[in-house]
Order: sequence, then structure tokens, then C-alpha cells
Amino acid sequence: MAETGNPGDQSATTYAAAGVDVDAGDRAVELMKSAVAATHTPGVVGATGGFAGMFDVSMLKDYERPLLATSTDGVGTKVAIAQALDIHDTIGWDLVGMVVDDIVVVGAKPLIMTDYIACGHVVPERIAAIVRGIAEACASAGVALVGGETAEHPGLLAADEYDVAGAATGVVEASRALGPERVAAGDVLLGLPSSGLHSNGFSLVRRIIADAGWRLEREVTEFGRTLGEELLAPTRVYAGELLELLERVPGAVHAMSHVTGGGLSANVARVLPAGLIAVMERSTWDVPVVFDVLGDLGHVPREDRERTWNLGVGMVLAVDAAQADAVLAAVPGAWRLGEVAADDGSLAQAPGYVSGAKGVQGGAAILR
Repeated sequence: MAETGNPGDQSATTYAAAGVDVDAGDRAVELMKSAVAATHTPGVVGATGGFAGMFDVSMLKDYERPLLATSTDGVGTKVAIAQALDIHDTIGWDLVGMVVDDIVVVGAKPLIMTDYIACGHVVPERIAAIVRGIAEACASAGVALVGGETAEHPGLLAADEYDVAGAATGVVEASRALGPERVAAGDVLLGLPSSGLHSNGFSLVRRIIADAGWRLEREVTEFGRTLGEELLAPTRVYAGELLELLERVPGAVHAMSHVTGGGLSANVARVLPAGLIAVMERSTWDVPVVFDVLGDLGHVPREDRERTWNLGVGMVLAVDAAQADAVLAAVPGAWRLGEVAADDGSLAQAPGYVSGAKGVQGGAAILR
């Protein structure tokens, strides 16, 4: 019988032999340290590499009633595009956008974020590229990346496969929190443009291009670049500019909706109270060409496009009608998307009507 406990024995079973390279993990940390450190705001306590990230929240003593806001998310199957193209420094922007912008919609300032990367095999440069993107996006949102974990899962994930997830925490004064209770009939709905597909609906995207036999390297005239480059366009991170807006035009914004999985109407409906409806007009914006190209290629019905993709609308603000012009002037690219009205039930049977979305028994929304 082999003596598996002797390190010098060729039959010895080691962690490396099982597929986990601890040294590679350490090299990845060294490569990412400077990018992570660049996100550290004055509240960060301690350096990279601790068991837990720490953050000084002494400023909460100045709040009358501080509310912590938290969110967690991933990037979904968009990571398959990054892996196929071997481009990994943009996927971090997608992660931060999905997490941090879910916090800012309640008016909260994101303070800290952590990430988790699971991979089949640690390639230090690849992991560092992912984290560099996360760090750059965190810096744009003013949030500190205070910790993370890279886990090597040989046998569970293929060598070049990985998945990413993250979580963030922020704070808002209770009296300034945004939400359905602030929204009223007559509020104006403003749209903010997306940067493309963002990070939702990629299972549908991948099915479309697979069925059509399109390669990621295919040059697409309508895009002016390759299919892969278009699909990998990073998610727009709104947090920084929206927090600035809340300070510049105080009290104007009543609620925000981050348009992610489920599409425009479903995500807007969840930030309205029962009895109100968001009436949004399709004619107010031009749908970016990527949605038309993919939708037409896959013969995707309009209803399915609208409940899967953002169609060019990445964030929606419900604002006081009297201050709508001030908000429009403060947010480049924003436009009047529609308005909030009393829901008398007359539109309930109309195409595009959505109510009770995402498990929230609140208001309704319709695209017309």
C-alpha cells in the first residue's frame, strides 16, 4: 500500500495534485492589491488580505435615523461571453452595476463592497483583470472594495470557467429614503439611457446567436464592431451621478427603478404604490440597434423583448413634476419617458400592462 502521507513519495496526494494552486491564488492577490487599494476611502480600516474588511462608520453618529441598505447579485451568463473572448477586465463593471445601483435607488450612498470569484483554475492574470474591473467601477461609484474571495473548484468548474458575485452595503437617512410612499399621481417619469444589454437576458442572447450560427468574432455592420465586442459592452454604473443629483436637486426625486431582469415595466411597477400606474410611451426614445438586431435574428416577439431586456432604458426616475426640468438639466441624456397616474383599471386588459411584478403587490406599469 502506498504511503500517501510522505511528501516525497510519487504517490502522495497533495492539494496541488487535487487541482488547487495556493501559490497561484497568492500571486493573484499581489496583482490586484493596487487596484483594490485605489478604492479605499478614508473609512477603510486595515489592509488587503485580512479575514474581514473593516470600515469606520463613525459618521453614522451624525444621522438621526440611519438605515443600512444592502444588495447582492452576480453577472449571470454574460461571463460565458467574457470567457469565450478571453477578455475579463469589463465583467467587473457589470457586477458593480448590478449590485451598487440596486442600493442607490433607495437614496442610499454605497459604502463598501465585497466580491466572490469561483473558478476551475486560478490564472492570476485573469483573476486580477476581473478584480481590476470591479475596483475601477467601485471607484466610479465612490464605494470601497474592502474584501473578497477567490475559490478554486477543480472538477466542479472547467479550468477556464468562472462565476462572479458581489455584495454591497450603504446608508441613507430615514427621512431621505426614496420609495413608493413618496410617489404621487402627476409625477414625471424620466428615463436614463443604458449602455447596451447590461447584464440581463444573456441566456436568450446566447441561444439566439447559437441557433443562428453567429460567431463572436463576426463583424456586424449595424454595430460597427464585432458581435462579441457589442455583447461585452460593460454595464453603465449610475450610482455616482445619481447621488450627485440627489444633492443638487434635493427632494425632486421620489423613487428610482433600476431596469434589470424582467424588463422596463416590471421593474418600474415595483417602485409604485398600489393604486398608481406608470404610463410610459415607446415613442419617447429610440431602441438601440443591438436589441433590434438580436430580436429580429431570433424572431423574438416584442412582448418577450420588453420583459427580458432593458431596450435602452437603464434607470427610471419618478420626479416631482415641478422639478422635472431641473432634473433633466442635471442628468445628461435623460428624457421624459412618461408619467404616473391614478390606476382606475381601464388599462388592465391592454397589451403591455404589468402589475404585481417581482412579488411586490404595489402599483402597475404599461408601455404603449
